[in-house]
Amino acid sequence: MRGVLILLPAVLWAQAPAPKKAAAPATAPKPAAARPAAAGVAKKPAAPAPKPMTDEEKTIYALGLTMYRSLGQFDLSPAEVDIIKKALTDSVAGKPAEDIQTWGPKIQDLATARAARASEKQKVLSSAYLTKAAGEPGAEKCASGLVYKELRPGTGESPKATDTVKVNYRGTLVDGTEFDSSYKRGEPAEFPLNGVIKCWTEGVQKMKVGGKSQLVCPADIAYGPGGRPGIPGGATLVFEIELLNIGGGPAK
Repeated sequence: MRGVLILLPAVLWAQAPAPKKAAAPATAPKPAAARPAAAGVAKKPAAPAPKPMTDEEKTIYALGLTMYRSLGQFDLSPAEVDIIKKALTDSVAGKPAEDIQTWGPKIQDLATARAARASEKQKVLSSAYLTKAAGEPGAEKCASGLVYKELRPGTGESPKATDTVKVNYRGTLVDGTEFDSSYKRGEPAEFPLNGVIKCWTEGVQKMKVGGKSQLVCPADIAYGPGGRPGIPGGATLVFEIELLNIGGGPAK
């Protein structure tokens, strides 16, 4: 159909009688005055670069990030985030639009309902991700549901559940959102293996010092249906871990 639409005007034009030739003007028109040179056009000034934040302003910005992470259980839409912003603005102005005594007690019910909704959403995402991760070359699916994959072999010893270990790690949700990283903090983490989530207790014992592995942790061996700030309830978590040392102290 597109070809017809393109060709039809040409066909009609070919069948139409040729237009009469216009008579030449008696006097040649004078050339139009030249336009002003482009160099004479004023340029729009560039927007000033944003002023860098002070350390105190960066700390206040971090306060905002922390507040938002604590709201993760509510699974807020962008429009609902705007309502939160309005509430903050109204509170600062001393003119809240609604009575907190009336609506504040309903917050817990909302949190419970939203957490259940977020958990169901995570179950769907997690199921597909776990199946894909378990099918990757070199991946091992354990009886607990943990999907373990060695990324770089180690040459040292393997820890026991009662050992303290020193590690570098990065944790993300299945959509790639990073919720924790020792790399960004600039120092390794040290903890007893029997004092962390079950996924880590099991998975890190499979590693050797100097090695790096990926742990894909279903919610029931991670943070369960309740989640944590920045981690939705029911979420499968993905960790990349480097085992630096067993027993604490400097990395070997």
